Amino acid sequence: MSNLLARLGSAAFVTSFALSSFAFSSAHAADCPNQGALDSIYCDADGDLVADAPSDPAKLSNPDTLVFAYTPVEDPAVYADIWAPFIEHLETVTGKDVQFFAVQSNSAEVEAMRSGRLHIAGFSTGPTPFAVNLAGAVPFAIMGSEDGQFGYRLQLYTQADSDIQTPEDLKGKRVAHTSPTSNSGNQAPRALFPALGVVPDQDYEVIYSGSHDQSMLGVVAGDYDAAPVASEVVERMAERGLYDSEEVRIVWESDPFPTTSFNYAHDLDPALVEKIKEAFFSFDFKGNKLGEEFEGVSKFVPITYKDQWAVIRQIQASNGVEYTPQGLAK
Repeated sequence: MSNLLARLGSAAFVTSFALSSFAFSSAHAADCPNQGALDSIYCDADGDLVADAPSDPAKLSNPDTLVFAYTPVEDPAVYADIWAPFIEHLETVTGKDVQFFAVQSNSAEVEAMRSGRLHIAGFSTGPTPFAVNLAGAVPFAIMGSEDGQFGYRLQLYTQADSDIQTPEDLKGKRVAHTSPTSNSGNQAPRALFPALGVVPDQDYEVIYSGSHDQSMLGVVAGDYDAAPVASEVVERMAERGLYDSEEVRIVWESDPFPTTSFNYAHDLDPALVEKIKEAFFSFDFKGNKLGEEFEGVSKFVPITYKDQWAVIRQIQASNGVEYTPQGLAK
């Protein structure tokens, strides 16, 4: 049933996207000096690769209640509780009520921001460019350590007693990828594995599991021979006791990628945006559930989409990714 709902939600997004773009594109195109990869309802006059705020003050948004979402996870209810300390801090700094929105899919999260129902959101690494180009999301922060370092790695896992010793040994195996838009769960393996001697879909069977959690648990259970997953996700799973780390081992890992981006909707009032940034950059992870969940994280670090997502855009370009609703819904 959940897969059916996800497909229905994706279909609705494609339809609403087409209608809104058609209604707005012709009039907007003449007024926009630079659009880049952005959808036709947005403009990037300053060339920073993200949507500009509306120039007409009447089109700026300053809602009484801010809606915040974190990237789709296996159990959204758990994360609503984990994010509670931050939401309370966000309410204090902005003076707004804040509602946690549990999203069920990347498409649903992107559509919610595009339609104006979502104001602040954490988007996974791979879907972030879709959110930027289709929904007017503006990445501005990422979780990092005290010294400002951040990132995660693509890790290729197999069973501890498996005969897979290198990526090349994946030939003829059943390998779980997470979803088509996932960076570490699909896009990065497709871009990086050929140089390691193995081509996904050609040398091994790709099976989409739906999430990093399900990929990892499937490897543990023996449903898959191996799986490329995000290090930060499986580390948190191990900390919660969801699998025994002695039952698996890492075959290969990549250099670091950026983690979940935190974004505000491009049409928020600039004064409100400054308050939102203040809330993020003043939040203390110590002594609360959010800090306990994201071990090693001590603060939000400022980032830009143009700089920190350059490697992700490169990977997606090598895979022929197009930032369309159809591409996101695959």
